Amino acid sequence: MAKEKACKGCKLIYTGDSCPHCAKKDISDNFKGKVEIVHPEKSVLAKELKVDKKGLYAIKL
Repeated sequence: MAKEKACKGCKLIYTGDSCPHCAKKDISDNFKGKVEIVHPEKSVLAKELKVDKKGLYAIKL
């Protein structure tokens, strides 16, 4: 299994070379907590994390 990384720009958790949401390569291997956002337009947590797309996000980098 590939190691998960979190983008420091948008906090998306992914396994590729660069972030699929914002294309940045500024990553963190050390993050705490995960949250999956399914309906970002309705989610209070998505607003708190400043997230506007579906996905798995790190809570704290």
